[in-house]
Amino acid sequence: MSDNKQTSRDSNTPANPEFISLEEAAAMTTGTRVTFIPGIPALYAEALKNICFVKGIPLIRALHPMMGVDKDTGEDRQAMLYELTRQTSLPTMFHNDERPRNVWIEQLALAEQIGATDSPKLLPDDFELRADVFGLCAVVLAEDGFIWNMRILGDSPLGRKYGYSEEASAAALGKMVEVIGLLDRRLAAQEELGSRYLVGNAVSAADIYWATMSISVVPAPPEIMPVTEQNKGMLKYFAMNSEIPAIASALTPRIEAHQRFILTTHCETPAVLGGNLL
Repeated sequence: MSDNKQTSRDSNTPANPEFISLEEAAAMTTGTRVTFIPGIPALYAEALKNICFVKGIPLIRALHPMMGVDKDTGEDRQAMLYELTRQTSLPTMFHNDERPRNVWIEQLALAEQIGATDSPKLLPDDFELRADVFGLCAVVLAEDGFIWNMRILGDSPLGRKYGYSEEASAAALGKMVEVIGLLDRRLAAQEELGSRYLVGNAVSAADIYWATMSISVVPAPPEIMPVTEQNKGMLKYFAMNSEIPAIASALTPRIEAHQRFILTTHCETPAVLGGNLL
């Protein structure tokens, strides 16, 4: 079987979830399908998984094709994904027979639309609060935001995809620190008002996205983020980020406490990743 056709179906349990192929996911006309890499907590995919968990949306997991050339066929592994979506980033979200969603803001809007009626509203009805939620999400998720700048800290294939240059890299760390400080000040102000959330008095998309993305600088313990054969290198990299002096100085107990509270109170922990647990 070619490596871009492989599926994982030995069992379908939290420890070993089922992954269908991209071809199968694209051909389906019912259900919500999201692409993942087994064993890897790819940040945007993991955040979308947490969003869907909070919204009570059952997910069908599909295999996101890896970069590179299939060793058996010589074909680009991501050719079909590009044909379907005109991009190759992780994750892609399919719902029923609608068009695929690849951008976080569209995925969030869809999750809010199709979520269970009794699930928390992650986008507040109040437009002032909603503006706060989208603003905080943007400084974490959007272009030139926290994750974008983390990716261009070093020269790598991923960094070059997001515009790495010596000049951009030199500015990236300061921007990451600025975002951490902004979020910490927001949490401090909310604490004064008696709230543990970033916006208002209830969980919002800003909490779910930041708590998930924060594992890139605040290592989560195994009871939240299990170690797998596939993610051990990634988690080591995240731990190294937390030790960069400027980041270490910006992180506060509030940031860590918020991560732990949101992930353990509102999300599925330990995270269900598939792959090979260590």
